Amino acid sequence: MLIALALLFVGVLLVLPLTVVFTEALQKGVKVYAAAITEREALSAVRLTLAVAAIAVPLNALFGLAAAWAVTRFTFPGKNALVTLIDLPFSVSPVIAGLMIVLLYGAHGMFGPWLAERGLQIVFAFPGLVLATVFVTFPFVARELIPTMQALGTAQEEAALTLGAGGLRTFSQVTLPNVRWALLYGLVMTNARAMGEFGAVSVVSGHIRGQTNTIPLHVEILFNEYQFTAAFVMASLLALLALVTLGVRQSVERRLLRRAGGGPVSYLAGGEKGG
Repeated sequence: MLIALALLFVGVLLVLPLTVVFTEALQKGVKVYAAAITEREALSAVRLTLAVAAIAVPLNALFGLAAAWAVTRFTFPGKNALVTLIDLPFSVSPVIAGLMIVLLYGAHGMFGPWLAERGLQIVFAFPGLVLATVFVTFPFVARELIPTMQALGTAQEEAALTLGAGGLRTFSQVTLPNVRWALLYGLVMTNARAMGEFGAVSVVSGHIRGQTNTIPLHVEILFNEYQFTAAFVMASLLALLALVTLGVRQSVERRLLRRAGGGPVSYLAGGEKGG
């Protein structure tokens, strides 16, 4: 009964809506589906979404590696505050995050006039979308790496340093290979959130057609204009990207489980055994 209840719950809340999205998207045929995807504003939304993700994901990878290395390998004033601040985007609404960027970098914001004098525009432009996306996604990599590096300990790195390896070589040849699957898992989750983010980018985008509309924003515009088929087509494209991301995530999870020996404690800790 519990299994049946769980399957019913998943079917009603997850499988059924996803099936409806693809059914509605393909209702008028493949030609209409292809036309909706290849329409100029749709292609612009796809390119913009991929471009924002292409910048946000590497930036979060660098931050996550630096933050995890600092938190797990050093003791310094403000360490607990840093760990707490990493989780800030989890507790702040994305809409509030977008509003903060507007208040800081908008035309009447704290830094807006200074930026305007130099011909720089953040809000209602591509840089604002990147800032909003980076803010809402930066905890994912760090939160995967910190428990992994804590579980690994420092024995292997200390041995490498004792044998004469420098800090950079120790990081690249000892630390990074041990955390690569946790890093990849964090990057997959970051990419998924970056492509699907709506609240923060909606505030800072200005909804300029063909310039600042990502796929989620384009879906909203099409739906509000009663272009339901085109809206479902773009939603199905976003769902396909999510399914691909989910497949990569499952592959990484299986790899992590094999590395951890299948132990539930190691898996829940998000780490790998360092042996």
